[in-house]
Amino acid sequence: MPSSALLRVRDLSVRFGTQTVVQGVDLDIAAGEKVALVGESGSGKTVSALAILRLLDGAQQGGSVQFDGRELASLSERHMRAIRGKDIAMIFQEPMTALNPLHPVGRQIAEVLELHEALPRRAAWTRAVELLAQMGIADPARRALNYPHQLSGGQRQRVMIAMALACRPRLLLADEPTTALDVTVRKQILDLLDALQAEYGLALLFITHDLNLVRRYTHRVAVMQQGRVVEAGAVQSVFAAPQHPYTRMLLQSRPHRLVQAAPTDSAEQALVLRARSLDVRFAQSGGFWRKRWHPVLRDISLDLPAGQTLGVVGESGSGKSTLALALLGLLRRQGGTVDLLGSDPATLAPRALRPLRAQAQIVFQDPFSSLSPRRTVAQIVEEGLEIHRPELNPGQRLQRAQDILAEVGLPLTHAEMQRYPHAFSGGQRQRMAIARALILEPKILILDEPTSALDVSVQQQVLQILADLQRRHGLAYVLISHDLAVIAALAHRVLVLHEGRVVEDGAVDAVLRAPQQPYTQALLAASDLVI
Repeated sequence: MPSSALLRVRDLSVRFGTQTVVQGVDLDIAAGEKVALVGESGSGKTVSALAILRLLDGAQQGGSVQFDGRELASLSERHMRAIRGKDIAMIFQEPMTALNPLHPVGRQIAEVLELHEALPRRAAWTRAVELLAQMGIADPARRALNYPHQLSGGQRQRVMIAMALACRPRLLLADEPTTALDVTVRKQILDLLDALQAEYGLALLFITHDLNLVRRYTHRVAVMQQGRVVEAGAVQSVFAAPQHPYTRMLLQSRPHRLVQAAPTDSAEQALVLRARSLDVRFAQSGGFWRKRWHPVLRDISLDLPAGQTLGVVGESGSGKSTLALALLGLLRRQGGTVDLLGSDPATLAPRALRPLRAQAQIVFQDPFSSLSPRRTVAQIVEEGLEIHRPELNPGQRLQRAQDILAEVGLPLTHAEMQRYPHAFSGGQRQRMAIARALILEPKILILDEPTSALDVSVQQQVLQILADLQRRHGLAYVLISHDLAVIAALAHRVLVLHEGRVVEDGAVDAVLRAPQQPYTQALLAASDLVI
């Protein structure tokens, strides 16, 4: 433990009603130190970070939280507001819900600077654009005018990081800050945090499920299980000789190859999805009378045989999620053709499209914004059955929903099925989204970053479930991920996107072992993938 801690937490406990979710947590962080907090989804990591800033409404909080010698529990809400964002900043886990949908992202960053540093509006805006550029966002002056829904998941994540770093805080609470970032941008952000630490003595509490990141980037680690810290110490010591069985289990969990190589003659065999020369452009305001068109996808072609997985990789903003929506006919394309199970969804009438929707499902990137906050878990997972399987009675639908949730590693009691999404962790919500898509037993499943919010043990479990379902039912997957280890585990072929174009395409082993294009080589060099 550091001798003079900037943050000192003692016997922290958090209780919601009669349920204790965090108990007896001790944690010290010195200025300039990086401490990782790891553990499975639902272990209490995020709740502990929110408790430090007193951001838990309706919770009973106990213990001591001292920042630079001041007891935060005794401060008024007015004094806490002055500390939040200025001295202690937080990067929240789900940027789509943390960002205000009614304001451009540049305005949201500038607002932090106006409130805490009293910068004039023009100067704050200029600084906001500079911060976006530091985060690696191309054309930052234009992107600053965008609303959150107009950015990719990785770009929204970088906006959140820019907001947190705007006032150069002394302590940064980073809740899965690199989850939605590709490997090259992740390295850029981590290098930026290192530079800030060297210059300002920034202290960092790094909540993550990426153990490779913990090994390479942090000084000390605390392992949480069921609301308690079960092991803590220097990263090298804990990783080299873990003392607790739970820590050993986490360290042994790593994605490994789960599928066999695709047959060499399968390119034209039983195709369930074919796209040719896809072209997608987004309209942008170019004045009162005309619009400018920004190209997002250009000349994209792909084939997907039944029972196989096509991996799609590329940097944030390269068009991966747009490709998923275009394949399902969920957004308008300006050119090209799609053959999805024998039909082009863009040409079908709503009545004809409904049965196709049951056969081609999608798991969206941000589970919190894709799950209705006004519906219970049971209602969310059962919804597809209500529409497509009206012959099932309520009891049968509930049983099927519980069965499919158990299959993806989230067994819930009847009482838990009546809770709402906000009562669950990010990883648990991700599994709900996967279960909702699988419950209709589709033939094609498009997975947009399906394991990004999952801890390593559950990640491998979900990948194994997807591989088993594929073998049993001949499911075809389009797997979008920035994690090359996930692509290597489940994909048969891989498509590499860069600035809306395919720069490399081939069998997974061939592309990941011997990439031909410099961009693919750069992605592999920035990753921790070992083949």
